[in-house]
Amino acid sequence: MERRKIMSFRDVGRQYRQGENVFDALSHANLDIYEGELIVILGPSGAGKSTLLNLIGGMDRADSGQILFEEKELTEFNDRQLTEYRARNVGVVFQFYNLVPTLTAYENVALMADIQKDIMDPEEALAAVGLTKHRHKFPSQMSGGEQQRVSIARAIAKRPKLLLCDEPTGALDTDTGKEVLILLQDMSRKNGQTVIMVTHNSLFADIADRVVRVRNGRIESVTVQENPKEASEVNW
Repeated sequence: MERRKIMSFRDVGRQYRQGENVFDALSHANLDIYEGELIVILGPSGAGKSTLLNLIGGMDRADSGQILFEEKELTEFNDRQLTEYRARNVGVVFQFYNLVPTLTAYENVALMADIQKDIMDPEEALAAVGLTKHRHKFPSQMSGGEQQRVSIARAIAKRPKLLLCDEPTGALDTDTGKEVLILLQDMSRKNGQTVIMVTHNSLFADIADRVVRVRNGRIESVTVQENPKEASEVNW
């Protein structure tokens, strides 16, 4: 089944200034993103992975080129339009969970209603990540893996078209990290969710539908994998 293209980068660049010096965090980037695929963005620290992710999520602006989302040009959006784009279309999972410690799992997910009115029932979102029994627990009462699952439930509660994951297993041990990888792969395969994961761990590339390799601020290659490995088979 052919996937629908939902985003395109066309010769995109992003520069940063340090004093009088200007350097390219991302240069001449070209990339297409399709509905329901799992993309792994791979590269060493400082390669441009996070810059690419931030541009996809509308959390940063390009200095050159075009970024198209469902044929709308994000590079022409004003601040209000970008805020609306993020609220409607983007869910983000961070390395360190970013949960509110004084709120339960249920309440952390319910916070999404402050950003968008039409969200999933928090119970449904927590059930999707296997945390129904933990819905009334506080972050301090949960393991790291459980906290990351709450973070994922919170991100998917607003039914985003793009689920962005920045080193989502970076703070987890191997077994717990594998559980999170399995969950993210299931989100893509079973729910048709577009999942984009940034990592420096090359082993995670094996589970992706496409692997985007970034180095020195450039997209070096984009590899399509017809038969990606099951996340349960990945060991590191």
